Amino acid sequence: MTTKKTLDRRSFLRVTALAGGGVAFGLIGKDAFAQGRGGRGGGGRGGAGGGGFGGPAAPPKVENYIKITPDGKFTIMAKNPEVGQGVRTMLPMLIAEELDVDWKDVVIEQTDVDPSKYAGQIAGGSTATPQNWIPMRQVGAGARLMLRQAAAQMWNKPESEITTRSGKVYHEPSKQSAPYSQLASKLESMTPPSAEEIEKNFKDPKDYKIIGKSTVNCDIKAIIAGKPLFTIDQEIPGMKFAVYQKGPVFGSKVKTWNEAEIKKMPGIVDAFVVVKDQPNTPFIGYREEGKPADAGDLQEGIAIVADSWWYAQSARKKLQATWDEGPRATPEHSSTAYAAKAVEISKGEPHSTTRKDGDPDAALKGAAHTVEAAYAYPFISHADLEPQNCTANFKDGKCEIWSSSQIPTGAFGLIASNTGIEQSNITAHMIRGGGGFGRRLYNDYAVEAAMISKMSGHPVKLVWAREDDLANDYYRPGGFHFLKGGVDASGKVTAWADHFVTYGAPKSMPLQTSSAANIGPTEFPQPFIENYALYTSAQPVAIRTGSLRAPTSNALAFVVQSFIDELAHAAGKDPVQFRIDLLAQTKPEPPARGGRGGFGFGNAFNASRMTGVTKLVAQMSDWNNRKKSLPKGTGLGMAFHFSHSGYFAEVAEVKVEANKKIKVNKVWVAADIGRQIINPSMANNEAQGAVIDGISAMMFQEITLNNGRVQQSNFNNYKLIRMAQAVPEVEVQYLTSDNNPTGLGEPAMPPILPAVANAIFSATGDRVRSLPLKNSGYDFA
Repeated sequence: MTTKKTLDRRSFLRVTALAGGGVAFGLIGKDAFAQGRGGRGGGGRGGAGGGGFGGPAAPPKVENYIKITPDGKFTIMAKNPEVGQGVRTMLPMLIAEELDVDWKDVVIEQTDVDPSKYAGQIAGGSTATPQNWIPMRQVGAGARLMLRQAAAQMWNKPESEITTRSGKVYHEPSKQSAPYSQLASKLESMTPPSAEEIEKNFKDPKDYKIIGKSTVNCDIKAIIAGKPLFTIDQEIPGMKFAVYQKGPVFGSKVKTWNEAEIKKMPGIVDAFVVVKDQPNTPFIGYREEGKPADAGDLQEGIAIVADSWWYAQSARKKLQATWDEGPRATPEHSSTAYAAKAVEISKGEPHSTTRKDGDPDAALKGAAHTVEAAYAYPFISHADLEPQNCTANFKDGKCEIWSSSQIPTGAFGLIASNTGIEQSNITAHMIRGGGGFGRRLYNDYAVEAAMISKMSGHPVKLVWAREDDLANDYYRPGGFHFLKGGVDASGKVTAWADHFVTYGAPKSMPLQTSSAANIGPTEFPQPFIENYALYTSAQPVAIRTGSLRAPTSNALAFVVQSFIDELAHAAGKDPVQFRIDLLAQTKPEPPARGGRGGFGFGNAFNASRMTGVTKLVAQMSDWNNRKKSLPKGTGLGMAFHFSHSGYFAEVAEVKVEANKKIKVNKVWVAADIGRQIINPSMANNEAQGAVIDGISAMMFQEITLNNGRVQQSNFNNYKLIRMAQAVPEVEVQYLTSDNNPTGLGEPAMPPILPAVANAIFSATGDRVRSLPLKNSGYDFA
């Protein structure tokens, strides 16, 4: 069962009157939900930077989740960052449903960042649904319960006879009714109900009018009309525009630059170097060896401030700077060198044993069929369509920012430590972001904007060019897997060994890996194979790495599910049935928790749930009949993966022409994310978008290095999928289970990569073991 996050006896509803009439409701959290503004970060999953996944640290001021005003409108606060995942609509839906109001009467208002008032103001890890499914409904249900109690007192009727509907209270026997707004003045003096009372007042799902109904994104009209909605559209009085040029290799320091010439150019207000000491120790993701995580810390660079962004960018094109590129500007930090080093490492003793069960070597020797294969995947960039940007106003020892950060609290520590002010003097406004996919978990652009505003004496909007975005990312880490597997005569998997060569600090004990570049000891298929080994080795890297949509899983699923397909074919078994049989295998100890690699967030991998979606997707795609009737050159591929508490199985039908031009004809997606789909239209959008995103990544996307320098600069050499290349149909079905609902923005993505790769093998016999596909000669038809 999914872990509940709910109110207890020390967590309760708070009510206050509004000026001019009306009432506001808020949620008070317990100490155990503590969320601080935290140190330097926001980069980790609730780690080094505060923000985490928690809640208010102490009973705070009144929190306005709901405002009921005399005009009959209901303002519901959306507390989480919106980066396209639909959370600004979804969270208010939960409150509105339990409040029992009509959606047409709801006005949604975005909150600012305030950890003392709002819990878990993040967008990451597909956590919005599981973290808020109960608390947001408690807010609505608690308010509705108080309104019923107030009506009972006003009419002197039993509370049990009071009902609600469409923002009104009713006493049907006496034919009395009143709008919620009429009762507002009576509520402030009432004692709010306990958590136990509130939960007893939850609606029966059969009575839902909003939850489970397709609801239009609350921002869609503004988006279609092109209204200023995104962070890049932000404007404040007196604002100047800024660009920030960093060196060609991470950690570079400015040696010389043509300062006088730049300052004389049209529209230039100021230009200066932002000096920052850069550690010269081996770089291992977002950590320096022996140093704390920087999680988006400031890098040295040259700031140009101007009257318009065009002026600033035009001046940057005339910039003549020389750089001390530091110890990472060496041939060993090149993509070809990384690949060669990985092969060399794979032939020696692993740097660490992450997990070893049974005797894989002996089991391989006794296997009826064995498969040995090497898989590789590259660094990739988030490539948000809206590049990183932030507006900042540093004045009188205080800083105000407008940001689309996915962990906005993470900016507080960064700005404070770099500008020398207290975190209490920082205010952050959450503005809609044009995509995030994990990039906006890091707040480097926010601290850059704050520093430039402080040093220039002006409010500034810092906007990265696309070249900045691709050259200064927290990249999805690449990796190399050297696998051996064995099956017995009956087709049972008897042995699995993976030597995983990743990036990190090879001499560290225990082994330190770059951010999002590790695999947990209980990742699938560990719980089901008696003789299993996962060895991990690392090599240094010159760039920062970090979380990208479905961290770790977005690459690991390609490796694991492709290799399982290889074992199925070696055993002469149908790939779907082979996976079902694997899920039925047992080993001496019970299956363990999903581990960090699967991002199960404490929820155990459930074989029956994965078996359920596997059977469902086979039925949806008519697997057994379709695979027999497809024309030559067209194949079906299947894969599943568990991540972020979601179970997803996917089938792809792929046509491959003689010149390796491919067309993904259709994809079927089966998902188990619990008992309730909150907003079906947005859920389908998330699943379908994840499929398209995954296909784009596997065909084109890679970041390569040469002497520590990123070689890709814009969408001419870092391609994204075009509309005409996208799969024309993605069919999605949900298998409901008796579990609280979980998110799906991330877990829908990982299975599509191996599903397409396995379909290519089915169509051609070509087993793709390295991404992107373009490096193997493939392209879209």
